[in-house]
Amino acid sequence: MQVPIDKQGEPWFDDGNIVLLTDPDGIAFKVHRGVLSRHSEIFQSMFQIPQPSDLPLMETLDGCQVVRMYDLPVELSNLIKTLYDGVSFQYRNADDFFYLAGILRLSSKYFISHLRLQAIRHLTTVWSYTLRGHDEMVDNALSLPALPHPTISYPYVHPLHVVNLARETNVSVVLPSAFYFLSLYDLCDIINAEHPKFHLAHPSKPSSELSLHDTRPYTLMHQYRLRNITDFIYNLCANYSPSPQCEYGQAPCERGFQKLTSRLSQSWRVRIGPMHFVVQAIMELKENNTVCKPCRKMFKAEAMAFRQRTWDELPGVIGLPSWDELIASDLPS
Repeated sequence: MQVPIDKQGEPWFDDGNIVLLTDPDGIAFKVHRGVLSRHSEIFQSMFQIPQPSDLPLMETLDGCQVVRMYDLPVELSNLIKTLYDGVSFQYRNADDFFYLAGILRLSSKYFISHLRLQAIRHLTTVWSYTLRGHDEMVDNALSLPALPHPTISYPYVHPLHVVNLARETNVSVVLPSAFYFLSLYDLCDIINAEHPKFHLAHPSKPSSELSLHDTRPYTLMHQYRLRNITDFIYNLCANYSPSPQCEYGQAPCERGFQKLTSRLSQSWRVRIGPMHFVVQAIMELKENNTVCKPCRKMFKAEAMAFRQRTWDELPGVIGLPSWDELIASDLPS
């Protein structure tokens, strides 16, 4: 039986020796069993040649054995092309994320470890496990020109999509970062799916619903983020002691920190992250000559240490192991 042209998926190799047929879509991919088996023991097991007694019952298309697949045609197509041609992940728009999502799903399902690792590594270039990576993400988001619609603004997809993809594929290393950014959104807005990015249309889009299980880590992260901002303002800044090398005789610098505390307490908002907020405070003090240079330098060092401690604690906030353990588990060297 021949496969109609409109049901031939890409890739379709005339010299292929096995047909993968998506069910229920009926899109067929004629490929080489050796190529796919080389990358996955799961494929190898699926492609075992039936015993002679079973041959009359074997389903065939275009002269080849048929293996029924229960994957989205677009994701299966991308996976097969990747196994033949290699992959180059990018992050130019939401479609690039959805492409990666499909590859990560199927490379996890079919135990294609090298491809899964590549996908996770690229995912962490945006949803990072390092504070430096977080800063680069925020810088990218702030440096890009204003766009007419939030669905095309960096980082292109909602953090909830990243959380749900990570849950789907058992990738924990991106969860602390994704929950940190998710905690910037109001719970009612998340539940009501009001953000335009929830309405993006793509077959590979992860769920836009916050699971009941994930309301706990969301809430814990939300409270942790707010607690750290207030701790920074009312403990580190308000009670700041000038440097032993203070050039102004301490009293002027103390007044400078009091003014900084007052401005920060009035300017912070619920939708702000402590990582970015601390940097803003450092920059504000840098331009403030009412505080001497040694005091500004010491404050910067302590504020940066505060940021690092906050970042290091993120996995534990949502009940995960340390960053090092997450990296070792999901990104083995």
